[in-house]
Amino acid sequence: MSEYHPDSGEELDSEVRDELDEPPMYSVLLLNDDYTTMEFVVQVLMFVFNKTTEEATRIMMNVHNNGVGHCGTFTFEIAETKVDMVHKLARENNFPLKCTMERE
Repeated sequence: MSEYHPDSGEELDSEVRDELDEPPMYSVLLLNDDYTTMEFVVQVLMFVFNKTTEEATRIMMNVHNNGVGHCGTFTFEIAETKVDMVHKLARENNFPLKCTMERE
């Protein structure tokens, strides 16, 4: 059996990275259209984005008045999932509601 000699032999390079990069964040936006009801937009904001009635109404009014409303900021995978959920709910309810995501 061989003996272990910590002072001889190969040295192992172990480098610890002190800084971890934060993942890129994405804004999820709802876009205005002439057919989706305000009530449906509020429901989507409450269900998909966990907004209170007051927050959902404020965002819906931004969509209505400015053409776009900011729903939240998320990592890529979460933002993508929320966009897909909005589109699925809109299709199921026969609305053309559009939702997008933009890298910050």
